Amino acid sequence: MPTQQSTPNTQKLGNEGLKQEFAYPERVLSTGAVVIGAGGAGLRAAIEFDAQGVDVLVLGKRRKNDAHTILAAGGINAALGTMDPEDSWQQHAADTIKESYFLGHPHTAEVVARGAARGIQDLVDYGCRFSREEDGRISQRFFGAHKWRRTSYFGDYTGLEIHRALLHQAQQQSIEIRDTVYVTRILVSDGRAFGVYGFDVDTGERIMVFADVVVLAAGGHNRIWKVTSSRKDENTGDALRLAHLAGAEIQDAELVQFHPSGILEPLEEAGTLITEAARGEGGILRNALGERYMAKYDPERMELSTRDRVALASYTEIAEGRGTDKGGVWLDVSHLPDEIIHERLPRIYNIVQELQGKDITQEPIEIAPTSHYTMGGVRVSPEDHSTGVDGLYAIGETSAGLHGANRLGGNSLIELLVYGRIVGEIGAARVRAYAPAERSRAAIEEAREEVAALDRADGPENAIVLFEELRQILTDHAGVVRSETGLTLGLEKLAALEERAERIGVHTDIASYLDLTRAFNLKAGLIAARATLESALARTETRGAHNRSDFPEQDESLRVNMVWSGPGRVAPQPIPAVPEEIAALIEEISTEGKILE
Repeated sequence: MPTQQSTPNTQKLGNEGLKQEFAYPERVLSTGAVVIGAGGAGLRAAIEFDAQGVDVLVLGKRRKNDAHTILAAGGINAALGTMDPEDSWQQHAADTIKESYFLGHPHTAEVVARGAARGIQDLVDYGCRFSREEDGRISQRFFGAHKWRRTSYFGDYTGLEIHRALLHQAQQQSIEIRDTVYVTRILVSDGRAFGVYGFDVDTGERIMVFADVVVLAAGGHNRIWKVTSSRKDENTGDALRLAHLAGAEIQDAELVQFHPSGILEPLEEAGTLITEAARGEGGILRNALGERYMAKYDPERMELSTRDRVALASYTEIAEGRGTDKGGVWLDVSHLPDEIIHERLPRIYNIVQELQGKDITQEPIEIAPTSHYTMGGVRVSPEDHSTGVDGLYAIGETSAGLHGANRLGGNSLIELLVYGRIVGEIGAARVRAYAPAERSRAAIEEAREEVAALDRADGPENAIVLFEELRQILTDHAGVVRSETGLTLGLEKLAALEERAERIGVHTDIASYLDLTRAFNLKAGLIAARATLESALARTETRGAHNRSDFPEQDESLRVNMVWSGPGRVAPQPIPAVPEEIAALIEEISTEGKILE
């Protein structure tokens, strides 16, 4: 178990406009490995560290039973062959690379596809339930552009069940998980990570953890768009900021997947997903004129078209003035028999009824494209997900490399299991083999002062207001469709916002530290936004989820990763060739009758 001590740490506290002294305690912990993020990726890594005999501590800013992983509904991929014995890990890798528009790293795809079956077996061993056939085989279905049925699931609660099983296993192994800890810095000395610094969002207590290995599993950055499927304190770019300040690079920040159907009301829930099963069961998309518009964009597949194509079609209808007054389109399932809706779409029925007080058996749902998944992230090695900062690893949605320009449906959950295990194994071996990292007093003092200075900031600007303006900038200038003019204007607005952010005021008291978390969310969002806008400007082509109206064609010279290492520093990096064994299996996949993610 991690060792700990607690000492007073005198800082400033705001109270009704006055700044007064308050002695914040500082808890100092020491462990072999510290994991930032208590979702599926972080939990799987922690389970492996513990299994390898290394002390591990998990830090999560949300409650441990309410991580973002629980929102994943559709399923998890592995070429088990329970339904289609012809399937193979090689075909899984080929489908992944093709769907990435050839921006996914071939070796990363191979590692995930090879390790997928073991990932599923690990879950079964942990007590995870899957839907099964009558003879006991794990059921698998088509989900996304797969050649074979390889997506295992548990109703439409797959992520919830996986997270439940991982959390249960972590508790069985007595792994320590600390809720409500906001990590503000990764501590680095001479290029080597030696721990983390942060604070408890409930009590304000400062927390410092010394560790030989740091694992970053804190999600993506899609909350910085106005309409998003992430909840208000999720995916604000924390991981990108932490990695960047530690000395790591950010890859493909511009590659963000937009889901076709997020609700628009109520405003605080805007972006909540209406699963694509609604279209799969026969839902129809119409614009404000009552036209079934998918006939113009994909007359063969109509509403069963790919996620990126449906999102682009809806965006175009709205942008050209055929959207609703609120800036959406209509998804209608009211023509379906009531029993179909209640049996196959119960979650959608309950969500709309709870949030809007509407009955989807009687009226359509107003939706719009919503920022959904970060396909880029921290640049990592495909072998072990090391970041280039000694002792720092990144996994899950935090990392880049697998998904490229479009995520193959069902791949996100298996990725976190495969690399969670790998990083746990490799990280544990590192802890055993290396002497403890040297601790830098300067790095510690810088981390302490950053929190203290922000806590006593007394400027006129408000973090909530600035963050909402940031989200509007990304929505207006880096949404479904981008252009040089729009991106350049977005960067100008961002520069002005960055300047204003230097003058924010933070108002905490002993009852609430939410304002301090909002201020750090803003800091994270600003870095993520700059990486996104600058990388999007550099990618002068249309590829997958990245649509440039001024460069509508795919450019093979840009079959590269965009690597961002700081403001104004974006460099294209080549991608290795696909191994012949896998390349030979890449083909056009029939999508007849499939709902595509």
